[in-house]
Amino acid sequence: MVYHSSFVGEEGITKACGFPLLPLKSHIKGPAPVSDQGKTDIVDEAITFFRANVFFRNFDVKSPADKLLIYLTFYINVALKRLEGCRTLAEGTKAIINLGLENVPVPGESGFPFPGLFVLPQSQKEAGKSLTIFFFI
Repeated sequence: MVYHSSFVGEEGITKACGFPLLPLKSHIKGPAPVSDQGKTDIVDEAITFFRANVFFRNFDVKSPADKLLIYLTFYINVALKRLEGCRTLAEGTKAIINLGLENVPVPGESGFPFPGLFVLPQSQKEAGKSLTIFFFI
């Protein structure tokens, strides 16, 4: 059974390229609102559901938050592949930091992993906002 996001009926959530800007538990200022520290955020859901969702080839998207969950599952998978060859904590930390510093393609650019899943940016500002979503997650 595929696990879907619990952020289905979030009213008033702004979006960038179809990505919902859901609240995150973070001390870093970004485009997403800050969540309560005790409340589960979308990153927590992605980590919790990763082991189950990674085995599914098809995923029925029920909400924009599910699209973000798919992207986060992909990102976690990429991060784990980067950590595969690391033998020490220092090597692993460096690998994850380097992953965060890489250029990330946004919807509409070549190399974006899900070309039909997300809306193309309508403006440069929206493209920049979606890019910050990728960097802060």
